[in-house]
Amino acid sequence: MSDPADGQPVTTPAASDPRPAGEAPEAPPVTLWDRMRQDPQYAPEHLALEAVRRLGPEAARWARQARAQQPEISAEALAERAVRRFVNQARLSGAVSGAAGLPGAVLDVGVLAWTQARMVLHVAAAYGADPTHPDRAADLLVLQRVHKVAASARLALGVAAGRERAGALFGGGGQPALGRAMLRLGVRLAQMAGVRAAKRVFAKVVPGAAIVLGTWANSSATKGLAERSRAHYRQHGNPHVPAPRRSPEADDQSA
Repeated sequence: MSDPADGQPVTTPAASDPRPAGEAPEAPPVTLWDRMRQDPQYAPEHLALEAVRRLGPEAARWARQARAQQPEISAEALAERAVRRFVNQARLSGAVSGAAGLPGAVLDVGVLAWTQARMVLHVAAAYGADPTHPDRAADLLVLQRVHKVAASARLALGVAAGRERAGALFGGGGQPALGRAMLRLGVRLAQMAGVRAAKRVFAKVVPGAAIVLGTWANSSATKGLAERSRAHYRQHGNPHVPAPRRSPEADDQSA
């Protein structure tokens, strides 16, 4: 299966979560993997920038369509819908690559970090924040605890964007050895996804461990990120997003 936008291979969606035609890929595109492998130090920043570019418009469409279908739906209900969808997707992504050892571990944490970024952008859209705005990339890095504050996240994003432009103009050149680059990439993506790299490698190497450990670690990390994201966008989102409807009983009690 390929992404119609650029022909890059993507992961086939789960049967319980069908994707509309033209929806963004469920795994990082090949071009992003190449960029992160060439520049593993800034892998989280490259992923955040690409997520806002590719997944932000999808999140905006999703929220717009949901509100058109249910004008009275609250931001809380819409955010809960997004969280349920992507926590379930993260829970099932532990063995997505089918590969063993370090390469499989890197692929798995990359897919998990991508899924989590998708969830954060959908939560932002649910609370009325523009998921396509460049600030969302900094939000991702702070919420995923890659950076402590937005100022340092924005600085790192600027460096990553500059390195991306330089790579496009002059080529990757000077890449570290493949094994060392893969290890650094895996550690950085595991940090972004909130999963310890050692646990991911263990789950890939020990038979039977991948399903149990992968499911628990992915779900736990993604739920924690969901709580932080909802708290952040509940405070900083659009105040004009519809609030929950009051029940007649509540109106009678307040009268």
